[in-house]
Amino acid sequence: MSRSDGHGFGDSARADDGPYAGGQTRTRLPDRPGDPYGGARRGGRSSSRSLVTVVAVVVLLIAAIAFANRSGGRSPATGGGTADKPKAAATAATGKQPVQTKTDGIPSGFAHDEQGAQSAAANYSVALGSADMFRADQRHRIVNAVYAPEVAARRQSDLDSAYSSEKFLSNIGLNKDGAAPAGQTFISRVVPVGTKITSVSTSEATVAVWYTSLFGLSGEASTNPVTESWYTTTYQLTWVDNDWKITDFQQEDGPVPIGRDQKASTADDMTKAVEEYGGFTYAR
Repeated sequence: MSRSDGHGFGDSARADDGPYAGGQTRTRLPDRPGDPYGGARRGGRSSSRSLVTVVAVVVLLIAAIAFANRSGGRSPATGGGTADKPKAAATAATGKQPVQTKTDGIPSGFAHDEQGAQSAAANYSVALGSADMFRADQRHRIVNAVYAPEVAARRQSDLDSAYSSEKFLSNIGLNKDGAAPAGQTFISRVVPVGTKITSVSTSEATVAVWYTSLFGLSGEASTNPVTESWYTTTYQLTWVDNDWKITDFQQEDGPVPIGRDQKASTADDMTKAVEEYGGFTYAR
């Protein structure tokens, strides 16, 4: 994977680290005793020990994923099509139904057109940003399903090296097998907000996906509570075996909205939400 800012695919800067001058994000935390999300209102970052821990974890995650997905200096595919500025309704619903087929549990069989490429990119973002990427068997399933065959074969060993590092897993609070400690739930979820085509031809497409990401551990003993970040990932897709598959991608922070003054949920509420609310199959 190639990125201009040095970050990798995964959790990174918090929403209150965004680029908007003068904008500040305030988070009101509950006063529930014993809850890792509870306590007094959070002060500045220099006085917050828990936030320092989260930032340290994020740095390790960025380094590992960037190493795993490095593209070897490949430049983004330009295809042979247009790069016109998208219209305001670029992500409007078209009435087309989501794909009905799946490969190893991941949506597949996308239409050979712009809408199919956008739907593929959105669904692949969800798979690559999921907690399953931290478990070897599930990671292999995902990589083989979303990458073009020749790319998946090259990436697999690097991904295994990055994601299976015991030091790395320990620093984000996971066991050496990538599982969450007893009584805690590991949350890594990507929620696409919109997509746009930046170039397209009959065999290649470049699609940008804007999304929000949830990352962390929920549970009474968690020292890395779930945080929210915003990114845009641009995927280079190729048409192979009658489907769109990833050959490369680039990621950048934002656009990041200004956060509201909302009370953060308790660890129990966060865990229940992730367990009870399933994901979507994305289509346009």
